[in-house]
Amino acid sequence: MFIIRWILGKIILLLNFIFSPKQRQRPVTEQQTIDLQTKNMSLYQYQACPFCVKVRREMRRQSINIEIRDAKIETIKSELEKEGGKVQVPCLKIVENGQTQWMYESKAIIDYLNQRFA
Repeated sequence: MFIIRWILGKIILLLNFIFSPKQRQRPVTEQQTIDLQTKNMSLYQYQACPFCVKVRREMRRQSINIEIRDAKIETIKSELEKEGGKVQVPCLKIVENGQTQWMYESKAIIDYLNQRFA
């Protein structure tokens, strides 16, 4: 099973590289404003997870710069479990006004990004 997952993961990453979406072009001031808004966001993910790839593709399409944290690293994985409540990726951590929100599910994350930054 490990070998099949490894092969499928490599295929997903290759296809993502070949068919990478075009980045949205914004005026510099507008992009700087968005970068400030995304400064307190982190995406917890696995590199070859198809749902994580889906979210990263949307981030690229929207030209959104969010810190990406690899949940395979044990300290990041334990942080996700301790603070977020479960080890599930993709997970978007949003810190606003001193409050932290943990958003799971790729569709919910993409909908949030589209509503906020599209």
